[in-house]
Amino acid sequence: MTEMFGIQHPIIQGGMHYVGFAELAAAVSNAGGLGIITGLTQRTPQALANEIRRCRDMTDKPIGVNLTFLPTVSSPDYPGYIQAIIDGGIKAVETAGNNPQKYLPALHAAGIKVIHKCTSVRHALKAQSIGCDAVSVDGFECGGHPGEDDIPNFILLPRAADELKIPFVASGGMADGRSLVAALALGAQGINMGTRFIATQEAPVHDNVKQAIVAASELDTRLVMRPLRNTERVLRNDAVDRLLEKERTLGAKLKFEDIIEEVAGVYPRIMQNGEMEAGAWSCGMVAGLIHDVPTVKALIDRIMAEADQIIRQRLMAML
Repeated sequence: MTEMFGIQHPIIQGGMHYVGFAELAAAVSNAGGLGIITGLTQRTPQALANEIRRCRDMTDKPIGVNLTFLPTVSSPDYPGYIQAIIDGGIKAVETAGNNPQKYLPALHAAGIKVIHKCTSVRHALKAQSIGCDAVSVDGFECGGHPGEDDIPNFILLPRAADELKIPFVASGGMADGRSLVAALALGAQGINMGTRFIATQEAPVHDNVKQAIVAASELDTRLVMRPLRNTERVLRNDAVDRLLEKERTLGAKLKFEDIIEEVAGVYPRIMQNGEMEAGAWSCGMVAGLIHDVPTVKALIDRIMAEADQIIRQRLMAML
């Protein structure tokens, strides 16, 4: 991963809606990881181009862009976003959602490496077969969309290692040096962190969000939208409780329109304004391992030092 993306440490900051702005991406890249701007948080390709330029002003290290391919009727201007990525000199793209195959030739022609987010071995094998350079294997623990198979990383990662020929990183439950060493032991070439990077000083989100993550335990997330087969792991709050009650009451009759108040357009209110009960927002079970809000550099340095200590002292001593 470090060779593929030209970075110092095998740590990637995954794309996160209304979190992955230039400030966070630059801080992660400056600290030796791969910072990623969330493409669709920028409303237009021109806005993404401006955000890439803004990030370039903050770092001369490699940065990436996340592009999620949504199953929507009115599709975003994906060709426009991809052109902005190419014109911005980006060399790493994290794809997610629907199959990115139709866009791979343009990205590869520009010398861009593509890492696709997958929640199952079969999806990872598909990503490999269509030409993705790497995959991010997301276990059931992850914040956001864990898929519908419910396989945790202790099983999913070694299964991926058994099947894949391209490199992959572990995503979901990643927080510290222990996470990194475990991921490497299970066959991954690095880690992708989302929730852990929200609780950093440089993350451009309201302090209420950071404190909610620090205060949460591993028991405080819930799965929503499972009846719609669009499962999302979110932090429990009043809106999530209302949403789950609607799911219980309506059962098989549930439609997206029934829960639109709890899930549509809530991210700016939560992430920017700190309205913690405004709606459902993605958060991983890893919140139970997050107890502080360090700088990004302090966090990455700590992860690498802890990983080094575990390998050199604890594991080597066992030989």
